[in-house]
Amino acid sequence: MPLKKKTTGDTQVRSAVLAHYLEVCERLGLNPQSLLGKVGLSRATLKTADQQIPLRAAVDLLELSAQAAQCESFGLLMAEARQFSDLGPVSLLLTHQRTVRDAIHTTMQYRHLLNEGLAMHVEDTGKLTLVREEVISAGSRSSRQANELAVAVLCNMFRALIDPLWHPQSVNFVHAAPANLEVHKRVFRCKLQFDMDFHGMVCATSDLEQAIPVADPVMARYAQSFIEAIPGNSGSSSVLLEVRKSIYLLLPMGRASVEQIARTLGMNVRTLQRRLGEDGETFSGVINAVRMELAKRYIANPKYPLGRIAELLGYSNHSAFTRWFIAQFKQTPQAVRAHHTSLLLL
Repeated sequence: MPLKKKTTGDTQVRSAVLAHYLEVCERLGLNPQSLLGKVGLSRATLKTADQQIPLRAAVDLLELSAQAAQCESFGLLMAEARQFSDLGPVSLLLTHQRTVRDAIHTTMQYRHLLNEGLAMHVEDTGKLTLVREEVISAGSRSSRQANELAVAVLCNMFRALIDPLWHPQSVNFVHAAPANLEVHKRVFRCKLQFDMDFHGMVCATSDLEQAIPVADPVMARYAQSFIEAIPGNSGSSSVLLEVRKSIYLLLPMGRASVEQIARTLGMNVRTLQRRLGEDGETFSGVINAVRMELAKRYIANPKYPLGRIAELLGYSNHSAFTRWFIAQFKQTPQAVRAHHTSLLLL
């Protein structure tokens, strides 16, 4: 039996997240109007970069388009067509940050102007730094194309800021590898790792400390004042969304405690619980919902052993994971895995 889908409200994003979608459709011989209609969008929606659209519609559109074109690298083809200026006014602010690390933190600060559903986390581990990304959209079929697009855009940002020939040590994806890696190799120019614990890239920590050659603090202040003056630029996404994004990134790392999430969001635990209560939620309820969504993702991939899935969902004891899984889905993990395996064999 398929897993019961749990739905939540969706995030609104700028239609700029679909920049160059029509070009890639034309290149692959697709009828974009038909595909756009299936997710409730139209060509007119894409004409204005600041048009608000449901993130779920954008994510589903990429998946439907990849399937229709039989092209597993659809999102990467969009990323290849992107210019740094496609980031809008934020691109000017990023250009004039002191270092690449400053630019990444600025991207995180103003992601509501780029993609409200994008979660990012930077983790230094000695000489290497992990930049984790996750496009989080409620109820979407899959987010494979959206996540590959996001990682490619981040990689392109590094190249635009410091060196067109730059490449990370590796890029990681949670999903399985495509049958053809030609586009992935061309876009990333580095080691490709699939069936991993996170979406994102691994680079030298020293890369983040590189100075941006054209950085100008006066221009940075000008760009920031311009962005702050944009109508509707409050940057005030809901605490519920921010908690969900933090859990998505930190749960597989074993760090999704209420204390850690509160620190990540710059508030104390009591304030976090109160703000969630205003949305009719509790921290335990939110983390359980995210755990269910991640369980669906991992269980559908036969390359993830059940023991590994238990660890990624925060269970060191396999029997505790099994009890939780049965309570949520009314089936054992083994039964659900067998169901997904049988579908793959059809």
